[in-house]
Amino acid sequence: MIAIIDYGAGNLRSVKNALDCLQVDSRITNKATDILKADRLILPGDGSFGFMMDSLRKNKLEAPIKKSIQNGKPFLGICLGLQALFEESEENSNVKGFCIFKGKVVRFRKGKVPQIGWNNIISKKKGIFRDGYVYFVNSYYVVPEDRSIVATTTDYYGNFVSSIKQDNITAMQFHPEKSGDFGIELLRRWLKC
Repeated sequence: MIAIIDYGAGNLRSVKNALDCLQVDSRITNKATDILKADRLILPGDGSFGFMMDSLRKNKLEAPIKKSIQNGKPFLGICLGLQALFEESEENSNVKGFCIFKGKVVRFRKGKVPQIGWNNIISKKKGIFRDGYVYFVNSYYVVPEDRSIVATTTDYYGNFVSSIKQDNITAMQFHPEKSGDFGIELLRRWLKC
């Protein structure tokens, strides 16, 4: 069973629909017990970094998420679910992330902000990612200290990190659940890794 983590916002229904399309057992939940029992975790996100982190902490979901990740459970972060893995965000500089990876989340300095629409991802490592067009809605992007975790980059007035992959952790700034067949196939590959 895949737990889709509900913190009171996020793109839950679209993620659930994509998994239903793949005929995978999944459940939208805000219960720590479901997170700990699940075979895989997905943390989708929209809204603000501060709201998400505050909500996860108020609902006592941070500890079971981090414990699951540390125990090797496959984790997929989408949009804010990627940003949560890092130490801090310029969006809410007084709020700490999960601090699983060193680095921060910064705001685009050029172009139309937020970036909304289709953009190309370029794969930087072998595995589940392929070059292709995916759907973004983002004003911020991650800047990891360890560049070896970078899985894809995207050009938006300069290259930025659009996804990361390390061991059991996969996370992406874009929305695979809104990226048509390309996104569904990416989710299918994630389910097999």
